[in-house]
Amino acid sequence: MNSADTPSTAGHRRGRLTLLAVAVALVLLGAAALIRAAADHRDEPPLSTAAGNPAPPSAVASTPAGRDDLTTGPQMPSSPPQTLVIPALHVDVPLIGLGRQSDGSMQVPDDATTVGWYTGAPTPGSLGPAVLAGHVDFNHRAGTFAHLGDLDGGDRITVTRADRSTAVFAVTHVRRYPKDQFPSDAVYGPIDHAGLRLITCGGDFNDSSGHYDDNIVVFAVLKQAEKG
Repeated sequence: MNSADTPSTAGHRRGRLTLLAVAVALVLLGAAALIRAAADHRDEPPLSTAAGNPAPPSAVASTPAGRDDLTTGPQMPSSPPQTLVIPALHVDVPLIGLGRQSDGSMQVPDDATTVGWYTGAPTPGSLGPAVLAGHVDFNHRAGTFAHLGDLDGGDRITVTRADRSTAVFAVTHVRRYPKDQFPSDAVYGPIDHAGLRLITCGGDFNDSSGHYDDNIVVFAVLKQAEKG
């Protein structure tokens, strides 16, 4: 204690120091919370019922009412996909299987780079709409599908399969949909050809909801079936 200090002034100083320490602690806790929130930002699943999107059906039909006589274009027998190559985006990644979560939504990859195939849909190259999903970004890392919306009509998409064959697709169109208007029928509904849908998040990131506002969907059609 300074010789000029009285017990009263010393107590006041200790009180001010205590209040200052508490204020600093609160600031640090607030900063830590912001850091945690930022780390959790932009890791949203490509499809989430919590974000207002309908859950995919448990199994996707191939053709309307199973009418195989309505089919058109090349088709391949069923075989699980193994790798995805998109030359225009410099993408060359392995594929994993994605099932359904307990809330009915599609499972999603656990990191930024992995892309998955929805196992309730046809395999790429076989009759019907095959569905692949990946992140636009995840925990501040750009995802494999970060530039999915930049694809143009005619761009090539190649999927290698477990039977050593290769399905070569061409993009027909790219669309962006608000999440509360996700086109389940267009994505998962029965079609008369071997098709492919690539799905990721898009639009603005909504800080209030913690989700992106939109989904990007790339539609493609099988152009060539290459045997292994």
